[in-house]
Amino acid sequence: MSLKQRINEDMKTALKAKETARLGAIRLLLAAIKQKEVDERVELDDAGVIAVIEKLLKQRKDSIAQYEAARRQDLADAEKFEAEVLSAYMPKALAPDEVAAVVAQAVAAADAKTPADMGKVMALIKPQLAGRADMGEVSKLVKAKLSGQ
Repeated sequence: MSLKQRINEDMKTALKAKETARLGAIRLLLAAIKQKEVDERVELDDAGVIAVIEKLLKQRKDSIAQYEAARRQDLADAEKFEAEVLSAYMPKALAPDEVAAVVAQAVAAADAKTPADMGKVMALIKPQLAGRADMGEVSKLVKAKLSGQ
């Protein structure tokens, strides 16, 4: 079963169980997927769906920070719930040592020596770690490795 099919089945389950908050989060995800498909005129595969989920999770993270700064805990809690629902569809995250191993392998494969080679290294890493690691943290790891730290 594809990820998109699983999300559709979960929507039906939430609808039957009358879980309105969960249903709203899943519908939001399906709308974002459909919008991406319409905009690009393609049928998204699992990797494309994961990219949409990552984008929505990043938006939720930003919203939570802003709501908490404004002392609106009720809105922050709603965003946290949506983030939990979305996170359930992400692949299992890699451990930090596994990420470090992938980074080391990519640096060696790209024969990267300086921070100017970071683009080549990230191009090798992104397909392997997409959805399985925070790419911001991976970028910091690559930068540290290439700058000799």
